[in-house]
Amino acid sequence: MSDLILILGGARSGKSSYAETLAAEMGRHVLYVATAEAKDDDMTARIAAHRLSRPDHWQTLEAPIQVGAALSQVDTRPDVILLDCMTLLVSNILLAHEAEPEAVIESAVQTEIKALMSAQTQLNAPLLIVSNEVGLGLVPPYSLGRVYRDILGRANQRLAAEAKKVIFMVAGLPMTIKKER
Repeated sequence: MSDLILILGGARSGKSSYAETLAAEMGRHVLYVATAEAKDDDMTARIAAHRLSRPDHWQTLEAPIQVGAALSQVDTRPDVILLDCMTLLVSNILLAHEAEPEAVIESAVQTEIKALMSAQTQLNAPLLIVSNEVGLGLVPPYSLGRVYRDILGRANQRLAAEAKKVIFMVAGLPMTIKKER
């Protein structure tokens, strides 16, 4: 399998900026996988700002769910794939299955991760995944928030176990917490 790099951190920790810089250093042909959906004015503005910040020659694949399936349809091998972000991907899956039991949601997220890894293997390109570390804050006061935190936490653990490198961002500073040779 090609290299997997997981970039974790809190909100506004510099995860996305760091990942974009790293992707640019890894090659010119970057496939940027965006998982955000413009469901309100604020998110629409955030997505527009993200689009403007990326180089014009980067290819963008907008896939709020079923990222693995979308990647398996890519014809040209990129130098690097940047998924921004797992946080929203898990949220999108959770909301699509909100009425289902937690085990069904967990299974859907783990199936997505498996499909993502399979697509990476097929494309034979390094994969950078940006995700929020949600285990450092307060316990969410409502059930759906706790389910989300738990499922994303387990997804991050699985990705970290698979990753060759894990970087934790704090105040814009990268800290390497795992590095395999």
